[in-house]
Amino acid sequence: VQLQASGGGLVQAGDSLRLSCVVSGGTVRNFAMGWFRRATGKEREFVAAITWSDTPYYDDSVKGRFTVSRDNAKNTVFLEMNSLKPEDTAVYYCNSPRYGWGQGTQVTVSS
Repeated sequence: VQLQASGGGLVQAGDSLRLSCVVSGGTVRNFAMGWFRRATGKEREFVAAITWSDTPYYDDSVKGRFTVSRDNAKNTVFLEMNSLKPEDTAVYYCNSPRYGWGQGTQVTVSS
């Protein structure tokens, strides 16, 4: 099973990005999935998660700006990021408690 994150890029403050995490060889249906990030020189931190019953959870730093969702038919979890700030700059990782970690996708927000 592989988790493939994509959608990162270089944007300006206030812009939006949509990250995707495709689970190949497995399923996102009925399983919790999470997004984490690691900024340069910092520890990896929790960003958002969606439970098996589709209840979302967010870190306070992104609440109201980020939205986590899933598409079971596409085995994909999304992270919609709006009103991006320079402090959102990090490598973003998706995680499945069942399958582990995917590779990261870089998000860089310029001021």
